[in-house]
Amino acid sequence: MALPRIALQGIAGSFHHEAALQLFPQGVEVVACRYFDQVPQAVSEGRADFGLMAIENSTAGSILPNYALIDGSGLQILREVYVDVRHQLMAPQGTTLQNIQRVWSHPMALLQCGRFLRRHSAWQRIEYEDTAAAARDIARHNLNGTAAIAPRIAAELYGLDILAADIHDQSSNATRFVLLGRPAPPQAGADKVSLRIETPHRPGALLEILEILAAERWNMTKLQSLPIPEKPWEYRFFIDAVFPEADAFEKVIDLLGRKSSHLKILGIYPNQNL
Repeated sequence: MALPRIALQGIAGSFHHEAALQLFPQGVEVVACRYFDQVPQAVSEGRADFGLMAIENSTAGSILPNYALIDGSGLQILREVYVDVRHQLMAPQGTTLQNIQRVWSHPMALLQCGRFLRRHSAWQRIEYEDTAAAARDIARHNLNGTAAIAPRIAAELYGLDILAADIHDQSSNATRFVLLGRPAPPQAGADKVSLRIETPHRPGALLEILEILAAERWNMTKLQSLPIPEKPWEYRFFIDAVFPEADAFEKVIDLLGRKSSHLKILGIYPNQNL
């Protein structure tokens, strides 16, 4: 049986790859994309079965451009998954902490491991486009004295030794990913919805939306605004909410639609942030 083809930003061994394996434990075929906008494109062109995209981080916040990419893709959010961001220091076999001279990783990973790196101030920190790519290239060229900061899966894939485990500053850092695919009926047990809403440009318009959610006991887990390019100084809102009763779903959507100038359902899927 063929493995699902998952388009993701980065390469095998990345946190996106870890997220894909949480969703598909039997394994995946990674369709590597250099940029986020290539992810939905790969699905639309049939080169991938699904796309996987990071949407927010518990410490860094929302990845704003990805909201617009999802909205304009014609795809739907089918599932979500949360991945703990755990950084490992890895190097070719035989390397020790004492003979490391330089560390490669993505700028954000270097920043997130600041306390550990300050204890090794003699090491040169070199920014790399991707954590997994740093690990791959160090292994490919067997670079002595060079280590990477990357997920554990990268060490497993590229045959590197982990010299120091869990070197990140924040123990509670997590990233939320969403699985994108062609429109399909919601899964059984789906209890979370992602919406894009535009409201009339008048006082209290957004409040009326929020009052409906509160009255119907929908737990809003996300509210994000983005400018409407063709309407300067006006905004559309991206809302995630967990709904208690599937039977009342259509009624609530109808109520929201009456108070909105535009309403679009981006996906209905099971809530994983329990």
